[in-house]
Amino acid sequence: MKNISKVLLIVLMICLLLIMAACPNGTTNGDSEQGDPDEVYSMKITIGNREFTATLYDTATAQAFAKLLPMTLDMSELNGNEKYNYLPTTLPTKNERVGNIEAGDIMLYGNSCVVLFYKSFSTPYSYAKIGKINDISGLQQAVGSGSVAVTFQTI
Repeated sequence: MKNISKVLLIVLMICLLLIMAACPNGTTNGDSEQGDPDEVYSMKITIGNREFTATLYDTATAQAFAKLLPMTLDMSELNGNEKYNYLPTTLPTKNERVGNIEAGDIMLYGNSCVVLFYKSFSTPYSYAKIGKINDISGLQQAVGSGSVAVTFQTI
């Protein structure tokens, strides 16, 4: 009986090791949005004659957005704090209530509306994060008060 218990214990341990090896980082949830945390994604944003750099988040939404680049969007004004444009395609999302928007945030509203925020404020709405402009100096002046063409490209 002791031999059977030892064999069973060894078999269970081998099964556990095989399961752990099949799930990198110990995750078993296929919905994980995180990729390689050491990899940094950047993009250049051109508004008129101004250029800004942004860091893309390592999410499925940001990765799908980056695959669409380069692209120029005619972004419309909304609420005196953001520019937006609906993409012709949908992107994978994991929307969350962000609570506070910071100037320079780039997010997706719903699954196809790219939003570039140029003022900070509180919000009850949910977004999927795409990225953030690294230095927002001159952003508000660059976007102006009406519609504006914004070019996004990876660097």
